[in-house]
Amino acid sequence: MKQYLFLAALLLQCFRAFSQAPADLYTTILLQDSLLFGAGFNTCDIARFEHMLSDSFEFYHDKDGISAKAGFIKALRAGLCGSPATYRSRRELVRESTQIYPLYKDQVIYGAVQSGSHRFYETLQNGKETYAGSARFTHLWLLENGTWKLSRSLSFDHRETDVANYRSAFFDNDSAVASWLKEIRVPVLGIGVIHNGALQQVKVFGELRPGVPAPYNTIFNVASLTKPVTALVTLRLVSAGKWDPDEPLYKYWTDPEVAQDSRHRLLTTRHVLSHQTGFRNWRRENSDGKLQFGFTPGTGYGYSGEGFEYLRKALEKKFRKTLDLLAAEYLFGPLKMTDTRYCWSGTADTQRLAQGYSPEGIPYKTVRNTTANAADDLFTTIPDYGSFLVSILHRQGISDKVFSEMIRPQVASSKGKYFGLGMEIYDLGNGEYALSHGGADEGCQAICFILPRTGQGIVIFTNVDDGYKVYEKILVHYLGAYGRKIVDIEMQ
Repeated sequence: MKQYLFLAALLLQCFRAFSQAPADLYTTILLQDSLLFGAGFNTCDIARFEHMLSDSFEFYHDKDGISAKAGFIKALRAGLCGSPATYRSRRELVRESTQIYPLYKDQVIYGAVQSGSHRFYETLQNGKETYAGSARFTHLWLLENGTWKLSRSLSFDHRETDVANYRSAFFDNDSAVASWLKEIRVPVLGIGVIHNGALQQVKVFGELRPGVPAPYNTIFNVASLTKPVTALVTLRLVSAGKWDPDEPLYKYWTDPEVAQDSRHRLLTTRHVLSHQTGFRNWRRENSDGKLQFGFTPGTGYGYSGEGFEYLRKALEKKFRKTLDLLAAEYLFGPLKMTDTRYCWSGTADTQRLAQGYSPEGIPYKTVRNTTANAADDLFTTIPDYGSFLVSILHRQGISDKVFSEMIRPQVASSKGKYFGLGMEIYDLGNGEYALSHGGADEGCQAICFILPRTGQGIVIFTNVDDGYKVYEKILVHYLGAYGRKIVDIEMQ
């Protein structure tokens, strides 16, 4: 019997109806699915896979009977993962087939039922991947001491299908992606895929160090992808009625270097979040190295990290808290972004850090800020940042009025794009649009896109100066025609 039949013991990953489950549950279960297969089964990381199973786990197979946890793991070690040099299996979810339903007791969620279909592929000693078959599944997830565990798995309706129906998905073929990254000299690549308003896939490729594979929760410096995070902390404060986006910032903070310029009294949060401050990106770019206005706030566009730092100091003055503490209270805590931080601290897991590299493979010294920078050098992971983007799609923590202002073009930027509040707006035609931001520093290239009307999105992290060279292939692969439109806009 084909080994792929055992594969159905571990299913999970995409879902269809937005309305069938709360958004946070939908996102959570999808992430568990991605980790189980992407970071566990498909790579034969049995320890991680086993950790995600309940101690009472049971597997029901329509051809091979019933297995308890110990027997199932033993069969996995001896079978599908017994000889990776000569045989590998891969599972691919049929995206539109999967559904999720919450389970409640006394109005509290204690579990979830997931069902759907998936395909299986085999790679033999010749290195060629072939279609092996398909099956349907039902999974029972339970919350055990606050952690989601797979409790029951039913795998049935196994069938072989014609090889002609097989469609290769490049980014689901880990060995092909690994070869591509070596060819283009990208040490580590992280991808988060959002579909139907949920983080559906988390994939991380490459090595942190020779012989050390990058884990699914690799920590990246994401450079200016810090700015949307700072923006959302601020907009959550606005939504809570604690901050006015149009109140002049001088009431809380005035930088001494512009205190004698009356234009500082015009500067507002709206100007900062839409890059209309009149400041250069960094004051060091001015001939005298001092902060100064290049134009009156609100009369033009000029991308500026200094503006975000100005806002940080105003926020910290009013609330008497540092930005990292405000973020922990209003964003990181509510979204459980436990691997995201503005400041490097003793609690950070350095073993998971993706060090930055030059295109020639020369490592850069890791930036380890002791105080928050509102514009740059955030440390985060694909799961955390993906959850952050999903929260924007679902308008979590921000009012409808604030969201409308966030997505409204505030100022023209470049190539027919506009800045809203905190993110850039791409017009994709036919009423569709994307919100985006990028990040670029030494040893870092990162970018994200979300499409609020379709619930799609993508986040891409790399740890090399020219990591942008992966963008086109990934955008077109995951966002299709919209991805191609984004590329076309950037090629103008």
